[in-house]
Amino acid sequence: MWLKINHRTEYSYDRPLSYALQRLRLFPLSGPLQIVRSWSLSIAGAKEEVRFIDHFGNDTRLISVEGEPHAIGIEVTGEVETVNKAGMAGPQRGFAPLWLYLRDTPLTAPSEAIEALAATVAEGSDLDCLHRLMAAIRERVAYAVGTTDSDTAAEEALSKGRGVCQDHAHIFISAARLNGFPARYVSGYLMVDGVAEQAASHAWAEAHVEALGWVGFDVANGISPDENYVRIATGRDYRDAMPVSGIRLGQASEQLAVRITVEQ
Repeated sequence: MWLKINHRTEYSYDRPLSYALQRLRLFPLSGPLQIVRSWSLSIAGAKEEVRFIDHFGNDTRLISVEGEPHAIGIEVTGEVETVNKAGMAGPQRGFAPLWLYLRDTPLTAPSEAIEALAATVAEGSDLDCLHRLMAAIRERVAYAVGTTDSDTAAEEALSKGRGVCQDHAHIFISAARLNGFPARYVSGYLMVDGVAEQAASHAWAEAHVEALGWVGFDVANGISPDENYVRIATGRDYRDAMPVSGIRLGQASEQLAVRITVEQ
């Protein structure tokens, strides 16, 4: 499938900024599941300082404030050709070793409830175990916007029984690691039939299966990613793969607006 994507992020302030530094992970790379046909970055109120591939294999850019703007605009747009391989992204690449994806983070630290959840799906073949884990999380954690935020950990989302795709991914990662699977977080885009404009980017999880490599599981939709998905970045959790992050100095009040469109 050939997908066209536009992602615009706007920060506005009630007074000029003296300094800000933003890290962008908004740049898809070609691989087994996608071919990037075109991709461009436009920045207003800031300038690009450096670009590099981080240790997780993500194309990363740093931008800094130029002058004293009241607003910063970041826009990426492009076209990506995708294929359906049932979420199989291939072997591990990049500088990060597989054992790193077995280590807990504050967002994926297991609780007794996650340990109990992992134990219920520990038997069977690797793929069967992981698919049953996806189904079990989907049953226990309803998709509900506004019930969690970017700092919500896996154990809290499972306890609430509500969350969004980020929470589903974190719970899956935590439980999969308990069962011996290296697991990671994936940020990206999802084309929803009949809905071009999206409220936010999407997220899912991948587990590393021996002889298969990385296999994706989108708990929020109950499937392995297909040709409707575009991968942007990966990491141990959301903080390693978040599309935009940064720091700013000063007392300015910030407002954020995001607009994303994904269409065939």
